[in-house]
Amino acid sequence: MRKGSFIKATLAAATLSLVGTTVSAKNIVEIAVGDDRFSTLVAAVTAAGLAETLSGEGPFTVYAPVNDAFAALPEGTVDTLLKPENKGQLTNVLLYHVDDRNLPAAGIPAGSNYFKPVLADARLCISKSSAGVTIADGSGQMANVIIADIQADNGVIHVIDKVLLPGTRPDCH
Repeated sequence: MRKGSFIKATLAAATLSLVGTTVSAKNIVEIAVGDDRFSTLVAAVTAAGLAETLSGEGPFTVYAPVNDAFAALPEGTVDTLLKPENKGQLTNVLLYHVDDRNLPAAGIPAGSNYFKPVLADARLCISKSSAGVTIADGSGQMANVIIADIQADNGVIHVIDKVLLPGTRPDCH
């Protein structure tokens, strides 16, 4: 095969591959439902009535805690939050994990900066360095982004190792 023909064939294959990927794109909720690491998050999003919203057009950035992050909360916390009478509190915790922009890791500036989640009047301090990305929440604790940039057709998911809790404005120096 001549060099020019090989390049054209490679480009054609790459184009077909991209077209196939676009057709099979999933929204944030579909990705989470299809990944066992997020079963607790999916249960919480469903209990809060946010599945339809997060399946919508977006764009959204979701800082998605894995099951182990929920398991690390004090005993009984998840069960308490999932009770119907605590739907408002659960919703606030979940909205603290959502930004209403598509914010890939490359879009997070170096250093420490405040970001506004969907939860009104709340802030996160997101720090980016050569060591990675961390997120300080209202409890003063830090979450680590352990997997960045899971692309969805309505935004992006960054997997984190801690449930973010609203509270006081985190220090962001």
